[in-house]
Amino acid sequence: MNWREVITIDPDQRSGKPCIRGMRVTVADVLDYLAAGLTPEEVVQELPYLELNDVRACLAFAAERERRLTAPIAAE
Repeated sequence: MNWREVITIDPDQRSGKPCIRGMRVTVADVLDYLAAGLTPEEVVQELPYLELNDVRACLAFAAERERRLTAPIAAE
């Protein structure tokens, strides 16, 4: 899964938030649906202009972003 083919970031759209295929649907919107318990298939039913591949791209994007996060080392 190459999320870069699906996720777009445009400073003039949705304040530069990562969106799906240039639409106004953000990665966070999709992740919120998934976090609420919807399956990828249910997300596509709720947002019929999305495809399952879009949902997978959101997950891949979030996974890569998470891998890049580092936590500060706590001072003792």
